[in-house]
Amino acid sequence: MKYLITIIGPTAIGKTALSIQLANHFQCEIVSCDSRQFFKEMSIGTAVPNPTELASATHHFIQNKSIFENYTVGDYEKEAIAKIEALFQTNDYVVLVGGSGLYVNAVLKGFDEFPEIDPSIRAEVNAKYEQLGIGFLQEQLQKLDPTYYQTITTENPQTLQNPQRMMRFVEVCIGTGKPYSSFLNQKKNSRSFTPILIGLEADRAIMYNRINQRVDIMINEGLLAEAKKLHPHKELNALQTVGYRELFSFFEGEIKLDFAIEEIKKNTRRFAKRQLTWFKRDENTKWFDFLTPKEAIIKYIDGKLNR
Repeated sequence: MKYLITIIGPTAIGKTALSIQLANHFQCEIVSCDSRQFFKEMSIGTAVPNPTELASATHHFIQNKSIFENYTVGDYEKEAIAKIEALFQTNDYVVLVGGSGLYVNAVLKGFDEFPEIDPSIRAEVNAKYEQLGIGFLQEQLQKLDPTYYQTITTENPQTLQNPQRMMRFVEVCIGTGKPYSSFLNQKKNSRSFTPILIGLEADRAIMYNRINQRVDIMINEGLLAEAKKLHPHKELNALQTVGYRELFSFFEGEIKLDFAIEEIKKNTRRFAKRQLTWFKRDENTKWFDFLTPKEAIIKYIDGKLNR
């Protein structure tokens, strides 16, 4: 039996530290499932594990892509599953860690399959977006798939501002004549491993304080300089993320620096809340307070192993 020990939870809760402790205990390697940490140009703003942490256990999918590459959740699923299967050739355990719920689901359950869409439809939707902007895509999705539009609005509202994702939703609706949501949650790909889901959480006040402290640390470590270098490429999909967007607005004179930093903290807190909402839907996750000793978590994992 092969086990994928999966650590999930909101940002700044301590997932990286626990993943290293578990990887060392089970003498296995770590597969990152944080879609913000794939990109080598984004280090400080994505809280990539530091050199000491990276040296403490073997990590995969950390800064392995460029922001200039078009890298989708489907691409990640294929690469991550291939890596996990390779690791299982020599070990019964792999640790999966990250806060990107869609990417976690892709690994654990498989990604939904969609029919091929006529390229002319894709071109037409893209042309309409170029002409009318993101509002056109939002209106189209609300009309063609109100159920999925409401789901996004409630659980992942930043997706409404992501033109690549929104164009994809709309082109599927138009190209198939069916709602995008009708293709979701179909029969998933089979997996050769058994997942053991561990969630980390904290009281909301503590979680928010940890987020605020992390943002201050990022600023002190040079987030402004990192964002400044990336500013010319602000339209790239990878940079449509908290911590960069706010500083881009500062660079363009739209807001003051102090306000930008407070906006980063506020938007990160909102992001953490959405992460918890997403992850709490899975009843198979065992939740622990972030201060729980690793021994207690290891004892729980041992109880789930068939050995």
